[in-house]
Formats: sequence, structure tokens, C-alpha cells
Amino acid sequence: MTTRRNFLRSVAAATPIFCSCCLLDSALAQQPKPRRRLVSVGGQRIRTVDTHCHCLFQDAIDPMGADAPKVLPPTKGVAEHFIGDRGAVLAGRLQAMDEMGIDMQILSVNPYWYDRDRETAVKIVDLNNSHLAALCAEHPYRFGAFAALTMQFPDLAVQQLDDAVRNKGLHGAAIGASMLGESFALPKYDAVWAKAEELGATLFIHPQGVPELSKRIAGNGWLGNIVAYPVETTIALQHFIFEGTLDKFPKLKVLGAHGGGYLPSYAPRDDHACFVSPQNCNPNIVLKKKPTEYLNQMYFDSLVFTPEALRHLVAQVGASQIVIGTDNPIPWEDHPVDMVIATKTLSDAEKRAILGTNATRLLNLKT
Repeated sequence: MTTRRNFLRSVAAATPIFCSCCLLDSALAQQPKPRRRLVSVGGQRIRTVDTHCHCLFQDAIDPMGADAPKVLPPTKGVAEHFIGDRGAVLAGRLQAMDEMGIDMQILSVNPYWYDRDRETAVKIVDLNNSHLAALCAEHPYRFGAFAALTMQFPDLAVQQLDDAVRNKGLHGAAIGASMLGESFALPKYDAVWAKAEELGATLFIHPQGVPELSKRIAGNGWLGNIVAYPVETTIALQHFIFEGTLDKFPKLKVLGAHGGGYLPSYAPRDDHACFVSPQNCNPNIVLKKKPTEYLNQMYFDSLVFTPEALRHLVAQVGASQIVIGTDNPIPWEDHPVDMVIATKTLSDAEKRAILGTNATRLLNLKT
């Protein structure tokens, strides 16, 4: 009896052409594969890992009803988000990764369900996590993922994180920088951080903007993104420091998108705040370290655009705390490997760390 598997084996035996993505249709499979860029530094082959990559799944958007169109980012690369729904889009994503020299992407879905009721939010999160797990299982050497969580319901978020890591093989969770403007450093979210610390799971903090600034930053240039996004990440990380969250959970692994926002650019000001204005500091919160020292236990992606900016980020937080981030498929950074290699102040060991070994350690990736 001729089965599909036997047929594919006979084809493979008859021809040297091999299609690595058996889910694609035959027409796509017969297209010539572009050369995959393999990255080496100092003569050592590096598995490159991009920790900041996005995707969407249509059936997980549908429960948003009339608000579904608002989920799509107002950018280039919208169609390329749907890699789990159409084979051609998946093939395009893999080709883009090959051309950039990215061996593995860690996928995440930007939270769009924080204002939904319990039942709807659970449905959306379950669909996203199931799709992410299936995609990673089908392509384990190309994709990992951060889980979605219903952070507006911390009790559910704890269960979802546990299931995502223990049962679905995901590497942590992607969360917003706030709960619709409410700080995640509030005690009611501590159970989520405790679970993440217990699991050794990474929390990828991705901003969603600061609505309170919308009037002030309205105008040309999309300041709602290029200003407000880094601002929100900065506020989130500052709260984790100054509210004592990182003291309560010293092994918590936090990864800040977009180079951690503006925090690393002006962090030393933090060390003077409570000396200059003690009345604006809570006497019941006594930090165990200087504020700037907490930057060395957080992680930051490399989406800072230039070798000089990367040099400064390394000087502030250490090369051991930086991983590749591109925002793919949104075309913010199409040459992430080249930027790291072009940063002449980095040693070969530091370049290898940023390109992949830091992410392998941070996310407990199989080697």
C-alpha cells in the first residue's frame, strides 16, 4: 500500500532536492531554496536566537468581535504575522530568518485581551498558547515561544504559565508593560512572579503605549510608538526596581523589549533620587542594592539600531544581559547579526553571547 510517508521517501531517494517544510504545498516545495546564512564568530559556529518576534492566529483574534481589526499593528508586515495559518507565510518567515542569519525565533503575541472578560480572555489565551506550542513542536529547531497570559486575572495567569512551561514546552510568557496603565509591581501580581521564578521562566515585557500621553504626543512621526513604547517599558522596569519586586524575587528573569526603553540610557540618575528627594521615597521599601545594580540582573534585547547604541547598552548592563531582538516581521531591524558583529568594542566571546549563547542560557534552550 502506497502511503504518503512511503511516497515522500521514494521521492527523496530519487532526487537530491529536499523540502524541510513538509506542510507547504507542492508548488512551494519545488521552488529553489535560498542559501541559509550560517553565522560564525572567531571560527566558532553560533546558533543565533532572536527573542523578540511576533505572530498572530486568526481564530484567537476572532473572539475580539468588532475590536478584532484593532489587533493588527498599523505597520508593514501585518500579513507576515500569520505564520501558523498559511504555509506560504511560514515559508516566507523561514526564508527571512535564513537571510538574516537567524537560526531560531522566540515567538510572542502582543497582549490585546487585557480588557476582555474572564471567559473571552481565557479562550483567546488558550488558542494562542495551543497554536504556539503546535508550531514549536513542528519546527523545534527554528521556533520557541513565550506564552500568552490573562494578566488581568492573576490567578488564571499562574495556572496558564505553569501549563505553558511544564506541558507545552514554552519558555516563559510575554506580558504588557502594565495592566492598562496599572503597575505590575503591585502585590496582587506577586503570585505570577513567584510562579515564574519557581519555573525558571522568562517574562518578556513588551509595551503597548501610554494612553495618558496620547494628546501630548499627537502629531507627525508616530510618537505613540517611538516615544510612548520606550517610556512604558522604562516605567515598568523602574517599578520593578523601586517597588522592591526584584528584591522579593531575586531569581526572576525579566527581559525588556527595545533595549529596555530609556532606562539604560540614564540609569545613574536613579541612584540619586531618594537622596535628593527622600519625601518621594517610601521609607518602608529599603532596596538591597543601588538601583543601577538591578540592571545587571535584568535582560534586554538588542533592538537599539546602531553599534554605538549597542556599545552603550553593553557598558551599562553588561554583555551577559543582552540578547538579539528584531520585532520581526515588523521591519524595524533586518540586519541584527551584522549590527552585533559591527560593534568593534565587543570581544568575540561577547558577540557570541549576544548572538545566541545568552538566549540559550536565559531560556533553557536545548543545545
